[in-house]
Amino acid sequence: MDVLVTYTQKYAQLLPVLDERTRRLVVAADAKLLGYGGSELTHQASGIDRKTIATGLRELEAGLALPSARVRQKGGGRKKLTETDTTVLSDLRDLVAEASRGDPESPLQWTNKSPRTLATELTRRQHSISYGTVATLLTQEGYRLQANRKTREGAQHPDREAQFHYISQCTKQFLARRAPVLSVDTKKKELVGNFKNPGRRWLPPGKPLEVNLHDFPDPALGKAVPYGVYEIGTDWGYVNVGITHDTGEFAVASLRRWWEQLGYERYRRATRRLITADAGGSNGYRLRLWKKELQRFADDSGLTITVCHFPPGTSKWNKIEHRLFSFISVNWQGRPLTSYEVIVNLIAATRTKTGLKIYAVLDNKQYPLRQKVSDAEMQTLQITRHDFHGEWNYTISPRRK
Repeated sequence: MDVLVTYTQKYAQLLPVLDERTRRLVVAADAKLLGYGGSELTHQASGIDRKTIATGLRELEAGLALPSARVRQKGGGRKKLTETDTTVLSDLRDLVAEASRGDPESPLQWTNKSPRTLATELTRRQHSISYGTVATLLTQEGYRLQANRKTREGAQHPDREAQFHYISQCTKQFLARRAPVLSVDTKKKELVGNFKNPGRRWLPPGKPLEVNLHDFPDPALGKAVPYGVYEIGTDWGYVNVGITHDTGEFAVASLRRWWEQLGYERYRRATRRLITADAGGSNGYRLRLWKKELQRFADDSGLTITVCHFPPGTSKWNKIEHRLFSFISVNWQGRPLTSYEVIVNLIAATRTKTGLKIYAVLDNKQYPLRQKVSDAEMQTLQITRHDFHGEWNYTISPRRK
C-alpha cells in the first residue's frame, strides 16, 4: 500500500508536465521495474489505461523509446465520426436539403432547423451524435447561419428596367446643368418616448438603458414622421420631422422648407429641378394632393419641377434609402427616442466618412387627412406628361399669375 501511495504522489507531480508519449513510457518503465503486478499498480497510481501501459512496454522492448517527433503513434487517437459512421454525413445532408427545399414529407419542414433538432433526428436514425458535432459537420460542409434576404420584389412591371434607365438619363442631364436632383421619401414612423430601439450601444457593464416593457404609443407624444430630401450629387440631406400625418401636403411642405432654408442659397440660378420618388405613399404618382401641392410650390418659387417615379415595388432602389435613411438608423440604434428634440438632434448629428451632412428640423404644423382634390382643380394644373410612361414621368410648370 505504501508503494501505491508513493507512485501516486510521484505521478501527480510528474505526469501533468509530460506529453502523451512520455507519460506512457515513464509509467511503462516503472511497471517493468516493479515486475509481476507492476502494470496493475502503475495503472491505479497514474490512472492511465492498461492498454496504454502495455503499448509503452512494447515500445521499450522494441527499442522505440528514443526521442521522436511524434507524440502519438501513427493512426492513434479517436477516429472521426465520419470514419466510424459512414452514413451520418449523407443523412445530415438529406435532412438539411429536405428542410431547405420545402419537402412536405420532411420531419424538419415545420421545425427550427437547429443543430439540436438535427441531432435529435439523426439519433432517431440510429446515429450517435451530439448537437456540437452536428454544428461542426455543417460548418465543414460549407453551411452558415444566414438570415432572410429581401431581394424578391414580386411581379415586375415589363418596363421596370427601362424606367430605371430613363431616371438615370434624366439625372445625368439635370446634374450636367447644375440643377438640383432630389431623392425624396418618408422614413419609417418612429414612436416617441422611452421605447426600445433596435441595435446596441457601448455602455458600462450591467447598466443597460431601461425602457418601457410594452410599446404602447404615448398619446401625448405620438409618432415622429421623418420626411427626407437627399441631394444627389452633393451628398447633403434634409429631414423634416412631422408630428401628425404623412400626407401629400406634408411631403411638399418638406420640399418647400428645404428650398427656403437650404436650396435657394445653393441653387439660386437654377430654373428647374428633378425629383425622384417612390410610386406610392405621400408622394405617389396617383396621389392628386401631391401634384396639387407641387403646382403651388412651382407657382410660388417660379421653378419648373420634373418628377420621375420608380416603378411599383422598387422603393428600395430609391437612393435616399441607402444613402441617407440607413445611416440615420445606424446612428440612433439602441437609443430610445424619448422626445422630438432627441430625434432631430440624432438625425442632424449623423455623419459618414464620405462627407454626408444632414440638416434636420421639427415641423409642428398639423396636416389633416382625407383632403379631396376635385377634377376641376386637376384641370388647372400645368402638368406635361412625358412621352415615356407619362403617369410616372411628368413636368409641372409655374402658372402665369
